[in-house]
Amino acid sequence: MNDKIKKLKEKIDILEKKLADPETIRQKNLLKSLSQEYRSLKASLKREEEIEKINRLIQETTPLLEDEELAPIAKQELEKLKKDKKKLEEQVKNELSERNGGKIVMEIRAGTGGEEAALFAADLLKMYIRFCEKKGWETKILNESRTSLGGFKEVIFEIKGRDAWPLLCKEAGVHRVQRIPKTEKSGRIHTSTVSVAVLDIPKNPEIKIDPKDLKIETFKSSGHGGQNVQKLETAVRITHLPTNIVITCQNERSQWQNKLTALNILKAKLKNEQLNQLEERTGSLRRSQIGQARRAEKIRTYNFPQNRVTDHRIGKTWHNLEEILEGNISDILQALKNYEN
Repeated sequence: MNDKIKKLKEKIDILEKKLADPETIRQKNLLKSLSQEYRSLKASLKREEEIEKINRLIQETTPLLEDEELAPIAKQELEKLKKDKKKLEEQVKNELSERNGGKIVMEIRAGTGGEEAALFAADLLKMYIRFCEKKGWETKILNESRTSLGGFKEVIFEIKGRDAWPLLCKEAGVHRVQRIPKTEKSGRIHTSTVSVAVLDIPKNPEIKIDPKDLKIETFKSSGHGGQNVQKLETAVRITHLPTNIVITCQNERSQWQNKLTALNILKAKLKNEQLNQLEERTGSLRRSQIGQARRAEKIRTYNFPQNRVTDHRIGKTWHNLEEILEGNISDILQALKNYEN
């Protein structure tokens, strides 16, 4: 059994437990979403098993090419097997392309450390934007709250590109920075934190929201210094009253676009909350050391005096901090992927 099949079977086992949970059955939207994911994984498993079977047949048939009598038949059979394999691999590739071709949203928020945390939030934003540029992905700022020194109390941005979710979902968590702040006169090293959240925005979110549960406010979009930059109230703030989740979007061109974007982010957040609650009950959230990192977990430290970046989940350190902050994070993401596998 190859690694892909083993991993798919593990995911299917986890989903079967979730689908059997009475709490899941009571939540129709969640049940529908998990059922769709379950069917998709079962189909992927079937194709991977067929590919593995074809690989085995290719290995068994190839030696027959050395036999003069059987060589013509073996050659014909091998051509058919390779053609079938290519067809199956194309189906898998198309499925992945469709699944990973949507949008994700990253939220970066300053934590402990005041202005220094806000400045590091700006550094992280630049790091992710540069990485996306290298990948050829589209990015767009949806909402931002700047400080007087150019940092961010909060910034929310959209990323559109194939494989964005599987590559960046493990960036969620607390990022810690250790350095001498620009505002520090005595040369002391300060420790500050920034939290990152990553949301997968599905094309057709199944989450249903009662309009009565929403408080929708409109206001004028503001510029970097807080001044209003539009005469019309195009910015939208949506509060989900039962959970007190607040989504603000102000960088789209129209109020309608801002409202639609904010609603999609809200649906993704609600779905994420449902899955987190369910996974806590089933105990599957921390199946591996990486898992689905939460905002409350310290996942990485950026130490400027020692020129190092350490990912605490895998205990690995890199000594090229400046390059990493310029968007060269592929080695880190690959190390996380290798560890998880």
